[in-house]
Amino acid sequence: MLRIFLLLIFALSFSNSTKSHAEELTSQRQAALIHMLKHDCGSCHGLTMKGGLGPPLTPDALAGKDMDILSDTVFYGLPERAMPPWEGMLSREEIVWLIKQLKKGIPQ
Repeated sequence: MLRIFLLLIFALSFSNSTKSHAEELTSQRQAALIHMLKHDCGSCHGLTMKGGLGPPLTPDALAGKDMDILSDTVFYGLPERAMPPWEGMLSREEIVWLIKQLKKGIPQ
């Protein structure tokens, strides 16, 4: 129940700030996305992205993984594995940007 509540709050706070594919991500939006990654994604994938309820999202764990499959997973979610869909909250451009950051390794 708490998780659903947190997802709803997150959805409301980010729903008006998603970008279209044609728009470039501003440094302010990039900072907001990194914050979201660390806190919202980190609540399941671990605050250091080394895994928790969800699998690790470290550069080693993501090495060799197809970008389209990763992007679809974030966009549509995996209901059978408790991964929520981020469609409507994040654009494809933002999701791809986040995955690229994860593949490089995000600063702690």
